[in-house]
Parts: sequence; structure tokens; C-alpha cells
Amino acid sequence: MEYQIVADESVDHRIVIALRECGFAVYSISESQASVSDREVLGVAVTQGALLLTEDKDFGELVFRLQLSHKGILLLRLTEQTKSIKTLVQTIEKHYPALLNTFSVLSHDKLRIKDRY
Repeated sequence: MEYQIVADESVDHRIVIALRECGFAVYSISESQASVSDREVLGVAVTQGALLLTEDKDFGELVFRLQLSHKGILLLRLTEQTKSIKTLVQTIEKHYPALLNTFSVLSHDKLRIKDRY
């Protein structure tokens, strides 16, 4: 399975690089469409059929309150950079299918997968 990922501007570029080095196809908003709105970012991810990685809680409002379509959102709540990248890579490798079409939150000690609405 090929992992399609869109990285929001809020995602540290070191994470984008690390994911690419692990073989993930990552479309970086900061590289390609800097300063677009959250709705536009969500639209890019939907068009690409990709999991959206973000550190921006506003995407929760777009999905839950406004009920906008998405293909999966993973909200990152990680600190300590080195461990964060390893945790993120392992999470995506292990749970990618389960992350699609859900809103999930990843912290150092747990992954919470929520239904779409």
C-alpha cells in the first residue's frame, strides 16, 4: 500500500523530510502552496485522497462543526523532535488504513482515533 500524505504548514519540515526518507509520498503545503487557508489545505488532501498531517487544531472545527469532507486527519501533539519522528513513522506504518476517513490525535503515549463526525 502506498501512503499518501499531505503535510500542513504547521508540520515541522524535519518531519516531512524524515517521512520521505522512509519512503512515504508527502506533499508539503509549505513547499508548494504556502499561506493557503485551512479549507484549501483540506481540499488538497481530499483531491489527493491523502491523510492530512497537522499540528493545527482548527481542522477539528472544519471536520466536526462544519462537517467538511476529508480523507483522514492526524493531529500531532508531539514534543521532543527525535522521538516524535520515530513515533509518527511507526504510527503511520502500523495504523495507516485505520487513520483514513477518521480524525485522529497522536501524542507520545497514545493514538486516539475518532469517528469522522
